[in-house]
Amino acid sequence: MSAVGQAVRTRSRASLLVGQVQLRGVAQVALSASPWTGLLFTLALFAGGWRTGVFGLLGGCASTAAAAVLGCDREKVAKGLEGYCGCLTGIALLVRFGASWRTAVLAVLGAAVCSVLGAAAGRLFGRLQLPVLTAPYCLVTGALVIALPTTPAAAALPARAGGFTTLTAAQAGQAFCDNLGQVFFLDKWYAGLILLAGLLLTSRTAALAAAGGSVLATVTACAAGLPADRITEGLYGYNGVLCAIALAATFLSPTRWVAGYTALAVVASVPFTAAWEAFTQPSGGSPFTWPFVVTTWLFLAAGPALGRPGISFKESRVTP
Repeated sequence: MSAVGQAVRTRSRASLLVGQVQLRGVAQVALSASPWTGLLFTLALFAGGWRTGVFGLLGGCASTAAAAVLGCDREKVAKGLEGYCGCLTGIALLVRFGASWRTAVLAVLGAAVCSVLGAAAGRLFGRLQLPVLTAPYCLVTGALVIALPTTPAAAALPARAGGFTTLTAAQAGQAFCDNLGQVFFLDKWYAGLILLAGLLLTSRTAALAAAGGSVLATVTACAAGLPADRITEGLYGYNGVLCAIALAATFLSPTRWVAGYTALAVVASVPFTAAWEAFTQPSGGSPFTWPFVVTTWLFLAAGPALGRPGISFKESRVTP
């Protein structure tokens, strides 16, 4: 093979590897390292709107590039672990500030800072054997949203129904899909189904956990009497979906005890999300994925004190 041919082949292989890393970064939002899952997730982003797809990829690329330049662990970069917080940051800033050059710059800078905070959090929480999850994204985006408000603080949240919230079949189906989609700020039912297909492509356990978490979160929100329109939009369920994937399909061994333990975490995440929403509403903030992060930390940290199969510390699969 000629030198030119070898150079072209080398560039093609490098481009393929870079593309795989970026797709893994998108997939890692749902704790998956599969580029195929990332590909379907990316399709879901563009299905929700081309700007969402562009800003998600922009943020993921910026945080991954920053991590590589700063000398972060190459294995973590290759697995996409340096891209998912940046991806969410880019989308969140687009949703809050709209598409503009200013937002694009903020997305790039915010995503780059995520890589630094991720490294710091990894050192701190590594000693506790707890994963970083989406904490860097929550910190960076939360700070920017509060520091750079574009509109007055939102009006008071709708009052609770005072009893069990009843949903129509259409509303329940929309809630199931949007609980999945709102992980990426997507509110189109078909985007949620594409995300579920992405999980199913590489992990039936993760897909089942996500589906079960979505159903349980919806039932819990209805039992709590939360507003039907917000339940339908998936605003109380996406954290439960992430908790289910993290505990039942990623960090703990799959046992019947873990299934019940995960269900308890999903139930807990719903009022936690509603409370966080009420707390941040006066400043114009948002819960983002803080309820998922804190709930997962607490349930994983409780592992050493529990002796049931799969829940105990020795059998957990936590990798900081």
